[in-house]
Amino acid sequence: MPIKVHGSVFSTATLRVIACLNEKEVAFDFLPVDMQSGAHKKEPLTSLNPFGQVPALEDGDLKLFESRAITQYIAHEHPTKGTNLLFQDSKKMATMSVWMEVEAHQFDPAASKLAWELVYKKMFGLETDPAAVREHETTLAKVLDIYEARLAHSKYLAGDSFSLADLHHLPVLHNLMGTPSKKLFEERPHVSAWCSDILARPAWATTLAIQKQN
Repeated sequence: MPIKVHGSVFSTATLRVIACLNEKEVAFDFLPVDMQSGAHKKEPLTSLNPFGQVPALEDGDLKLFESRAITQYIAHEHPTKGTNLLFQDSKKMATMSVWMEVEAHQFDPAASKLAWELVYKKMFGLETDPAAVREHETTLAKVLDIYEARLAHSKYLAGDSFSLADLHHLPVLHNLMGTPSKKLFEERPHVSAWCSDILARPAWATTLAIQKQN
């Protein structure tokens, strides 16, 4: 029985999980959740995610929520399928874990707030706050300076191969590259090369195709 993914294609967390499944070439059924009607706050979704958020995953009798936990499960559960998104070496695995934490606690807060101002507010007919944009750009620029230093010595964040540490960035990164804030990435040559590389992955193109279909 295929994995079931409950979520919304407008949710970066949902797209993170779908991108991982596509990289691993694991079959799944996507079950759209109508967030506009508040379906994510009601049964049956709250039985899968008690916080009333997306995505949620079902794999047989296993039920998971939190996108980064889900991607780790997928990568560990299907080690021989598709792209290897992990490392066997414990030191390399630890380095990957560091950069997964950096993405979650340093990159994503600033980048997601910026995407809210520049992408999602327009979708909801709201006014962008220029002061908030400047604030979040300043915060994100400082994070990207650290990324630039790291990527000057490593093709990918965790080493020489694409891993979960890189994949987790894709949805928010994709959103921002369609806004004026893309300059923050383009101004830093190693960051820019890394962005071009990971955004061009076939599995990400497949993920975007699913987004358009739903």
